[in-house]
Amino acid sequence: MPFTSESHDPSAVEACLDEMGEALAGIDHYPPALLAVALRVHMESLLQALLQAQLCTQAEVRDYLRELEREVLQYVAS
Repeated sequence: MPFTSESHDPSAVEACLDEMGEALAGIDHYPPALLAVALRVHMESLLQALLQAQLCTQAEVRDYLRELEREVLQYVAS
């Protein structure tokens, strides 16, 4: 998702992914569906905060969600 006032440092993204992976490993005892619901709640709050801070636009959020959907479903047989 492009942001209006930030650029992405690939090493910072990698470090963030590593830390998130470690955090998720600590809660891997929950069923995947429950984790998905909890992560959805957090994602909703994060996207709302980005919009309120004007770090992205509604159109950028929609594009981001469409891209996420496309990536998630790309290998699912239809």
